Amino acid sequence: MSSGVNAFGKVAVMFGGNSAEREVSLRSGNAVLQALTNAGVDAYGFDPKYQALTELTTSGAQRVFIVLHGRGGEDGTMQGALAQQGLPYTGSGVLGSALAMDKIRCKWLFQAQKLPTAAFAVVHSQDTDFAGLLASLGGKVMVKPANEGSSIGMSAANSAAELEQAIAAALKYDSEILVERWINGREFTVAILNGQVLPIVEMRTPRAFYDYEAKYQANSTEYLCPAPLSAEHTAMMQNTALNAFNAVGATGWGRVDIMLDQDGQHYLLEVNTVPGMTEKSLVPMAAKAAGMSFQQLVLAILTQAQKA
Repeated sequence: MSSGVNAFGKVAVMFGGNSAEREVSLRSGNAVLQALTNAGVDAYGFDPKYQALTELTTSGAQRVFIVLHGRGGEDGTMQGALAQQGLPYTGSGVLGSALAMDKIRCKWLFQAQKLPTAAFAVVHSQDTDFAGLLASLGGKVMVKPANEGSSIGMSAANSAAELEQAIAAALKYDSEILVERWINGREFTVAILNGQVLPIVEMRTPRAFYDYEAKYQANSTEYLCPAPLSAEHTAMMQNTALNAFNAVGATGWGRVDIMLDQDGQHYLLEVNTVPGMTEKSLVPMAAKAAGMSFQQLVLAILTQAQKA
């Protein structure tokens, strides 16, 4: 074991949890744990669904690698709990995590910072003028719970009846719903690692949009990295992604999702502060295009663990 790896001390890899993204988190966490162990780090798995946080102290953990996706792990609550225990952890702090998780407050921040993002409305109940709302947003929309990831609870709508159904489905996950103008175009993600923007990944799916099935189950999804874009579009999108990441107070590592429409305009979708970390996930894909192995990526993230 090298002295550099030794300096990490005992590392708890936190994955699983209680969110709707538990299954994805288990896959990500196991991949990270394997990579750290292979690198000689004294790492072990920790699932807060079954283990009390006090066990981190009693087990002698000196750092925490957070690979919890969604609520309870990506929204600032776990970050605050770890800070209270004086444990350094990977990724964004409390504020950056909480803001990035909330799609609606992200949109308000993007607007305030004059960053490009699609027109939208916020809905709190089904007591809504569905036809009027749809017309005001161009006749086709994407409906999203404010605080879920992995496309959970999301659906498209291009009629008042579909919009009513979509909002009802999203309300099962959240009391605040984002209704966003549909952007017809290509979807990209821009990974950020310790202040550096990695090569852009383009996601192509024959499905209506890049949904949960396209992300985790379908074999028909294509990934192109570096994305086939002009130098101008690449630079613009990378710059917008970094500005969005900084605007929400995110730090360390993460991913910013962007759409490019048929007129060449790009629009921010969201910021992810604990994106997927399986060997086939998007951040590892971007890191590989930048010449980094999965193990090197994992160690780079761990090196930047937040000081508690």
